[in-house]
Amino acid sequence: MKAFVFPGQGSQYPAMGKELYNNSTAAKELFERANDILGFRITDIMFDGTTEELRLTNVTQPAVFLHSTILAKMLGITPDAVAGHSLGEFSALVTSGAIEFEDGLRLVSKRAAAMQRACQEQAGTMAAILGLSNDKIETICAMCNGIVVTANYNCPGQTVISGSVEAVNEACQRLKEAGARRAITLAVGGAFHSPLMQSAREELEQAIAQVEFITPLCPIYQNVDALPYTDPQKIKENLIDQLTSPVLWEQSVNNMIANGITSFTEVGCGTVLRGLISKCSSNVEAESISYL
Repeated sequence: MKAFVFPGQGSQYPAMGKELYNNSTAAKELFERANDILGFRITDIMFDGTTEELRLTNVTQPAVFLHSTILAKMLGITPDAVAGHSLGEFSALVTSGAIEFEDGLRLVSKRAAAMQRACQEQAGTMAAILGLSNDKIETICAMCNGIVVTANYNCPGQTVISGSVEAVNEACQRLKEAGARRAITLAVGGAFHSPLMQSAREELEQAIAQVEFITPLCPIYQNVDALPYTDPQKIKENLIDQLTSPVLWEQSVNNMIANGITSFTEVGCGTVLRGLISKCSSNVEAESISYL
């Protein structure tokens, strides 16, 4: 059984999607439709923009979504399951048929804008913690002053924390003293998947309420609890909760494997998810596809 998995923010790179646009008329039509929906030519930035231009939140999230979603459509395969890392969950939803391409793009655009506003309202940051157990990380974060929580459970030995700048810095120091191999502050603009995203969550909830969700063609393993869903209402609720909840990626991969998935294809930018999956299990196939 095969699963498609979709990367999130941070996987973007210059010229992403350009080969897909040039080599497929159907892909080109979808990219141009996206330009019209967004009201600016995001393809110009994706194909010819600089690394810095691609890091702008209103560009990054739609760009990663478009690359993954359009590539998945061109592959013409219905997988047995889908999952996406944070932003990638929207690509997974479109690929599974739970929402339409246009609705997915509009939601991603609104999500990016809402998250950017939340970052401006309350300064925050994130840090990758290597070589310490999840239980230890959770315990130490709870001891810190201010808001700092676990945000991403990526694979064994790799967890990301998120919160206010001061609290994350305190947690990093405590975690290193507790034996963490490394505690690396990430170059991000805010405290994603933490309570500091509450205002963005409320904005996204209003936008999601306006979109029709239908029963997907295959189960989607969602970030908030790592379980497979096909019920449209539950999928909606989980998607809303995602912004202020941790991404249970390691748990999602393990659950997919337990339920019979033996092959994973990372669709879109980069190879990060393929690497994480390989660290979760050496007994499954994992590949990455970024162009046709």
